[in-house]
Amino acid sequence: MKIFAVLLFAVSPVILVTIDGNYSSFEPNPSETKLRFAMLDDVRLLANGLLQLGHGLKDFAVKTKGQMDDIFHRLNIFDQSFYELLQQTHKIKEEEKQLRKTTSRLQANNEEIKNLSLELSSKIKVLSQERIQLQDKVGGLEEKLTKLFHTQLKIQAREEIVSPKNFGDNQNNNLRYLLEVVQAQHAQLDKQQKQMQALEKKLNNTGFQGDIQISFPLNTEEAKNTKANTTARVQDYKGSATDCAWIYNRGERSNGIYSIKPNRSKAFNVYCEMKMETSWTVIQNRADGSLDFNQTWESYTNGFGNLDGEFWLGLRKIHSIVDQADYILRIELEDWKANKRYIEYSLIMGGPETDYAVRLAKTTGNIPNALPEQKEVRFSTKDHGNNTKGNNNCPENYSGGWWHDECEETNLNGKYTKPTSKDKLERRKRGLYWKPHKGRSYLLKSTKLMLHPAEFENFD
Repeated sequence: MKIFAVLLFAVSPVILVTIDGNYSSFEPNPSETKLRFAMLDDVRLLANGLLQLGHGLKDFAVKTKGQMDDIFHRLNIFDQSFYELLQQTHKIKEEEKQLRKTTSRLQANNEEIKNLSLELSSKIKVLSQERIQLQDKVGGLEEKLTKLFHTQLKIQAREEIVSPKNFGDNQNNNLRYLLEVVQAQHAQLDKQQKQMQALEKKLNNTGFQGDIQISFPLNTEEAKNTKANTTARVQDYKGSATDCAWIYNRGERSNGIYSIKPNRSKAFNVYCEMKMETSWTVIQNRADGSLDFNQTWESYTNGFGNLDGEFWLGLRKIHSIVDQADYILRIELEDWKANKRYIEYSLIMGGPETDYAVRLAKTTGNIPNALPEQKEVRFSTKDHGNNTKGNNNCPENYSGGWWHDECEETNLNGKYTKPTSKDKLERRKRGLYWKPHKGRSYLLKSTKLMLHPAEFENFD
């Protein structure tokens, strides 16, 4: 561009002079020949300038093309780097999902281990008390044996013995009997000691030994102190509570997790719901479908889930509660339109020999009945029990253990299913639903099963 400007500056006077010469006269000029030669020189100079300008523009175009190629190359590198960054971001998100799943499993395992630790602690406390009682009994028997021995010596010294052989036999029999009793007590004490050692070893393997304080008495004074401390701990854990009604009668008014110990059962945790001036022991809770209820017989027997969320308390624990007295079963339901209903039944429940069979009779409620009444129905899962009409495996076909009588009846442990636009009945039969004996079934969003004694005020 600079060369082009210089050429224009140099040529412009020549062109002006030429134009002026052409218009100034039409007559032949003697210097016309020279002027023509000068114009040819100017044309050559202009041509050279234009040629140089062309070369400059060509070089400029080549340079510009190189710069543009470089820019495109850098853009390609940036696109590749951005794509790799997107791939890494996707991998990070997938790893984050896996980490969340692993965290959820670890939290569930942590809750199970804590419950196991509490149960083991309760067992150790009971065994410690039994050991103390056995030690007291053994001490008492040894003391009685010593007194008896001294008494017999005194009698032998004072009285005349008519038949020494008979007297000796009687003495030997008495001593033999007392020794057998002492030996039996020692054997039972050794058995208790081995059980305590096994429990302690099992507790150490759980990794929660630091959360539980355990001590084994070595003498009478230590036994008394240990027994007193154990009693205090049991009171702290509500270890003497038989159910949530007992806890309510002792002044508790807050919902939450409490430790109970029904008659002839081990201590375990339950969720207590305080309302309507009563207290209910929750045995099942479903709210969002976060827990899979298609479990095995062992899982339904022992319980699964988290008491703070969705859970099944466990058939063994439920039976230990209702085996104490007459109980009421309350079922609370909510559908996907936020409609809430409830129904209550009187409940009789058998033990493991009957597969925890139940017999129900409706007492009150604001929803039609959907469960068999006045009929013994056994509990079954996908791997245990097959007591339905037609010998169909309802738990396997309809996803969840329940007191099945017929496969298409209500199953509150069925697969959690959200409503769809079609909302077909066939889909709901395989989900969480409530189906009265007459009418259509209702797809449920949440369910809750609870217990409390039939005579709440008098139960203690």
